[in-house]
Amino acid sequence: MRRRILVLVGATVLLVLVAFAVPLATLIRTVAESSAVSAATVQAQVLTPAVAGGDRSVLVPAVQNADGRDASDVSVFLPDGTVLGAPAPRSPVVRLGLLGTSASTEAAGGRELVFAVTGAAGGNAAIRVFVPDAELTRGVTRSWLLLGGLSLVLLAGGLLLADRLARTLVDATTDLSGVSERLAAGDLSARADPGAPAELGVVASALNGLAGRISELLREERENVADLAHRVRTPLTALQLDAEALRDPDESARLSAGVDGVRRAVTGAIEQARRRGGTTRSADAAAVVRERVEFWRVLAEDTDRSVTLHLADGPLPVACAPGDLEACVDALLGNVFAHTPDGTAFGVELSARTGGGARIVVHDDGPGLPPGTDPTSRGVSGGGSTGLGLDIARRTADQGGGALTVHSPAGGGLRVELELGPPAG
Repeated sequence: MRRRILVLVGATVLLVLVAFAVPLATLIRTVAESSAVSAATVQAQVLTPAVAGGDRSVLVPAVQNADGRDASDVSVFLPDGTVLGAPAPRSPVVRLGLLGTSASTEAAGGRELVFAVTGAAGGNAAIRVFVPDAELTRGVTRSWLLLGGLSLVLLAGGLLLADRLARTLVDATTDLSGVSERLAAGDLSARADPGAPAELGVVASALNGLAGRISELLREERENVADLAHRVRTPLTALQLDAEALRDPDESARLSAGVDGVRRAVTGAIEQARRRGGTTRSADAAAVVRERVEFWRVLAEDTDRSVTLHLADGPLPVACAPGDLEACVDALLGNVFAHTPDGTAFGVELSARTGGGARIVVHDDGPGLPPGTDPTSRGVSGGGSTGLGLDIARRTADQGGGALTVHSPAGGGLRVELELGPPAG
C-alpha cells in the first residue's frame, strides 16, 4: 500500500508540474525572443533620424556604435547602394525595405529585421538588424534549469510528504493486523491504538470492543462451567460412596473407575475453560497414550478383545494440554467399544511425527463406517450415540496444529489417524 500511495502521489505531482512547467518554459523562450527583437527595434529607431538626414559624418559613427553595442549585426543600406556597418547581402527582405516596406524573417543562425526609411536624401534607405540565435535565447537555458530544479524539489517534497502519510497508514494497518493475529492466537489482552488515522481508528475501536466482548463471554462461560462442576460434585461424591460400599470388589472397582472418569472429564472441562484465552500447553503423548491404553485394556479383556500395541518410547511433546489429550484418546478408544461387537480386535499405534509432534493411530476390525457418513461432523453418528467422540478428536487436532483423518480400509474395519504438532517455542 505504501508503494501504491507513493506512485499515485508522484504521478499526480508530476502531471501538475508538467501542466505548469511546459507552458512556463514556452513563455520564457517567447519573452527572451521578444526582448531581443525589442532591443533591435530600439537600435533601428535610434538610427532612423541619422539615416533620414543623410549626413555621413554623423551617420557612420552612429552605425558603428550601434553595431558594436551587442552581438546583433547592424547594417544600413543607402539609396546610392552604399552599405554602412556590418557587411550583409541584399536579401529579399532588404530589397523589400528599400522599396519602403519594413519586414522580418527567419534566417540561418538567427532572425533578420529590416526597417524601411522613407524620405532619405536620394530615395529610400533600409536599416537591417540581424539578431543571432544566442541573443534570441539569452538566459533561456538558465531559466529552464532553475525551473527544472524547482520542479524536482517540489516532486521530492510531495513524495516525502506522501511517504510520511503512507508510513503512518501502513504502521496503523500493521498494528491492526498484529492485534488481530494476537487475538486469534488467544491473547485477549491485545488492544489496537484507537488514535490511528482516519477510518483505521474506527476499526481499531471496533476491534477493541470485540476483544472486550469476547473476554466477557469467556468469563461468563468459566463461571457457568464452575457452577456446573459444583452441582455435579455432590452427585459424584454420592456415587463414589455407593461404589465403595459394594461387597463385590470387582464391581466396586469398576464403578469407582467410572466415577473417576466422570470426575476427570468435569475437571478437564473446568481446566479447559480456565485456559481458554491463555497460552497453549504441552503434554507428553507417550505417557498419556500409554496410561489411557492401560485403562482401556482392562475393559478389552472383559469383552474378549485382542489389543495390538505399537507405542514409541517417550517423551513425545505435543501442543495439547494433558487433559485434552486424555479426553481425545478416551474418545477414540471409546468409539471402538461403543460401535463394534464384543470380541472385535483393535490396535493402537504411537509414533513421532516428522518435524516434531506425534502421530496416533487407532484401528479396529469392526464393520467400519456406514455409507455416506462423515463421523468428524459434530453431532453426526451412525450408532445412536451423541456423535461428539470424533469431533472432540478433531478439535484437539486443530488446536494442536495437526489433523484428523478417518477412513475404512478395503478389508473392512475403521482406521483413525490423529496428528498433533509440537508445542510452541
